[in-house]
Amino acid sequence: MPLSEHEQRLLEQMERALYAEDPKFATALEGAGMRSHTRRRTGWAIAGFVVGLVLLMTGVMLQAVWISVAGFLLMLTGAVLVVTGWRRSPGQAGAEGGQPRGGRAQRQRRTKMMTRIEDRWKRRRDEQA
Repeated sequence: MPLSEHEQRLLEQMERALYAEDPKFATALEGAGMRSHTRRRTGWAIAGFVVGLVLLMTGVMLQAVWISVAGFLLMLTGAVLVVTGWRRSPGQAGAEGGQPRGGRAQRQRRTKMMTRIEDRWKRRRDEQA
């Protein structure tokens, strides 16, 4: 059952208060929950990959194409889940929190970097002339 808007607001206020009072503790709690979830998800994904490999080999030995295809799809799903689990590690910013990809801060950094590169290029060109 999803939370009502009022309950969501109260939960957000409590989270903000916890971060304001003790940011280290709040970050530790947040990271521990994500790590255990990621670890469990990665474990299931690896198990699925191994079962898919067994199915693939069984299908090859029995010359049953559909078993091999099912095994391959299970292996592919397991590999994708492992990779996405690693990408969503708690220390990285993403959809859960922090600055989203391609945000304003990242664009500003790119602009500053390009400005520096252009300035260096102009200086080198002026020094050679």
